[in-house]
Amino acid sequence: MGLFGTNGVRGILGETLTLGGVHDIAMAIAAHVGRGPVLVGRDGRDTSGPISLMVRSSLAYAGVDCADAGLVPTPCLQLAVRDLGYAAGIMATASHNPPEYGGIKLVMADGIEASSEDTAAVERIHAARPWSASPPSPPWGAESAESRARGAYGAGVSARVDAGAIARAGLRIVLDVGNGAQATAAEGVLSGMCDVTCINAEVDAAFPGRGPEPRPDNLSGLSAAVRDSGADIGVAFDGDGDRSMVCDERGRVLSGDESALLLADYLLSRNAGSEVVTPVNSGDAIEEVAARTGSRVVRTRVGSVTVSREMARRGALAGFEENGGFMYGPHLPVRDGCMTAALALESLALSRRPLSEAAAALPKSLTAKASVRCPEGAAAPALEALARAHPGADTRDGVKVRLGPRRWAMARKSGTEPIIRIYAESDSAAGLEALLAEYSREVADALA
Repeated sequence: MGLFGTNGVRGILGETLTLGGVHDIAMAIAAHVGRGPVLVGRDGRDTSGPISLMVRSSLAYAGVDCADAGLVPTPCLQLAVRDLGYAAGIMATASHNPPEYGGIKLVMADGIEASSEDTAAVERIHAARPWSASPPSPPWGAESAESRARGAYGAGVSARVDAGAIARAGLRIVLDVGNGAQATAAEGVLSGMCDVTCINAEVDAAFPGRGPEPRPDNLSGLSAAVRDSGADIGVAFDGDGDRSMVCDERGRVLSGDESALLLADYLLSRNAGSEVVTPVNSGDAIEEVAARTGSRVVRTRVGSVTVSREMARRGALAGFEENGGFMYGPHLPVRDGCMTAALALESLALSRRPLSEAAAALPKSLTAKASVRCPEGAAAPALEALARAHPGADTRDGVKVRLGPRRWAMARKSGTEPIIRIYAESDSAAGLEALLAEYSREVADALA
């Protein structure tokens, strides 16, 4: 796995990621993108402030102009990079990782995270460290403040939905901001369309509300708030605001696959013959949903960057990951929690049926995931052993064993944490639990 992993550079600040290391990464990025300007943003972590400052200082030292967008969600930075004419963007964030983590995401001029080709080029420069042999000299890069990012983001999201129809429907939404970066944007964007209630709404680097990663098992607060307020929908964001989990009006939290099916079904019903891009670890039900409108599903390796870049190459309508990352091509083919919430509101307004009813009409998607801690260097031989134990397994990305229609299990090394992730799908809740437990044991045995 390279320096950038599957979703940026991440590590525990002061241990596996140092400010000196951040300086070197920023210098390598500067050499790759050229003069700039580069837009720099950060999420609400304690680690992100120092990382953002080091990035901006390093860019200036390298002679690259930059602008500081301040505390913003990742998709806000991405849209601002594209719509405000920046050469690149750097986001200081560790997304859903624990609070002690810090990280960097590199965004290119099109607003999409850097491709594998771009990150490979940065990594080659980083390995060579040409600045150590020939330090930069004046003129230094200039730094400015960028105050237009949130406004551009709000305008971009609002322009891609029928805000009038949403307003006329009189919808109510509860947002679980999760003490993360969407606290700076989502309520302001959506309050012009519907009645908004927020919980865990204060940015807090410790993520005291329910942690930085929204999961069905930690969103009881959102479920209760939706039921108590009589809201039509609840949406929970992750730490940097690009992913979201959806809760129906009865308080049931949908899996990432389920909410993606809902949105894909809605969008494809209005855009027949389109394409949806999703990785090999998403559930099988999307193929059935796409077939209803003569649409096509394109499968990729795991990773939001891979999905986004494939969407952009194809001009795909939508893309998604099983973790709650949904991407709407006409807006920007990147994960965007606020755009996802706006699309869900539009689907409710135009379909005029409760979210629970819409979900019940879709093919059942019973998916789940688990993880096993993985010592450094142990993942590759463990996965190789797993592949040998299952001849014919799909090894495009990890090891995926298919046991029947909508019944499979998959293991792959995480690109952001020292774990092997296990994914599974089954046709029953009991079968899913058993399959996930069985495959987790196999992975643990292979690591032993």
